[in-house]
Amino acid sequence: MKRWAWLSTGVALSLTLVLLVFSGGTPEDRNPESAPLGLAPRLPVPKNTGPTPVVPTPSGNQPRMRKLAPGEKPPQFVLFSFDGAASKEHWDRVLPITRQNNAHVTGLLSGVYLVADQDKMQYTGPGHERGYSSIGFGGSRQDVANRITYLNEVIGAGHELGTHYNGHFCTGDEPAVGKWDAKAWNDELDAFGRILDNARAQGLKLPKEAVRGGRTPCLEGDWKQAFPAMLGHGLAYDTSHVSLGVVWPSVVDGMWEFPMPEVKVPALGKQVVMMDFNLWFALNGAKEDASRSAEFTQIVVDTYRSVHRAAFNGNRAPIVIGNHFNEWAGGAFSKAVEQYMGEVCAQQETVCATYTEVIQWMQLQDPAVLEQLRRMPAAVN
Repeated sequence: MKRWAWLSTGVALSLTLVLLVFSGGTPEDRNPESAPLGLAPRLPVPKNTGPTPVVPTPSGNQPRMRKLAPGEKPPQFVLFSFDGAASKEHWDRVLPITRQNNAHVTGLLSGVYLVADQDKMQYTGPGHERGYSSIGFGGSRQDVANRITYLNEVIGAGHELGTHYNGHFCTGDEPAVGKWDAKAWNDELDAFGRILDNARAQGLKLPKEAVRGGRTPCLEGDWKQAFPAMLGHGLAYDTSHVSLGVVWPSVVDGMWEFPMPEVKVPALGKQVVMMDFNLWFALNGAKEDASRSAEFTQIVVDTYRSVHRAAFNGNRAPIVIGNHFNEWAGGAFSKAVEQYMGEVCAQQETVCATYTEVIQWMQLQDPAVLEQLRRMPAAVN
């Protein structure tokens, strides 16, 4: 599992962040990682820069995919995304909820989880030793084969798989992604492509062109170096930045940027990035305490509800909810996101969608309407 720094309004870039280590039982968290976390940059007031990326139009009859009528409000999109995205236990809980509510989510896949431990020498992270990853690899070859089977179920159900890259090299595991140049990003994306090619040879039903975006490890990256490499590998969106409140996506250097919002946690009166680890850190310093699981779940669900009200009654910007498949604090955060998914995806005028689906919807709209939406004030709870 990855760890995300708790970010609050006005925190200086020189903030010293705590060193944390986690372990667990699913593919994402059984391999401990530790590194001080960099402060993710906030986006400026949205202003498109560079050409607008285009994704293929949706196939089939999809009533939600239509142009807004004059004066009509957009649907309230909610984007649930899961870093790592390799845990069958968690997919088995998420998939029934999405089926019941005609909802789609996005898994941001760490490529190393499709590489068996015995095949780890096939991967070399930029500047790192061959066969090394901060988060380990995918277990046995049978584990990888089983993972491909259930990821195919995910893909077949209409959910999106993007990239969380491979070795997850955060600050402290140098050279970290925040210091990579364009060549390093190209190398990492080339490696991700080779891993997927090998997985396709084993039956993975994920076309190359279906991987359209991702989130960087620990939200780190020199974007002037990273974005050209992402564009060169066919990516159309990134979701690694942070915004104050919920804002509409904008094009940054030719990439759609879907920032994660920094929001108020009503129970704490604090501003926190709406990512499960950040919330945990804000609640008790990310200390494992299963006795407070129910309390934490309720606080997180109440935060989600508060943010949805602000966006729904405000700018209707897509709400990005970032998560991992984890059992931190007795499963408090997985329970929160699963409970809220079942609740919000059933609400009128609310659509739980993938990043690609939101881009497809935006492509149908009048550019002047989209610009008007982007200029609306951020939704702040």
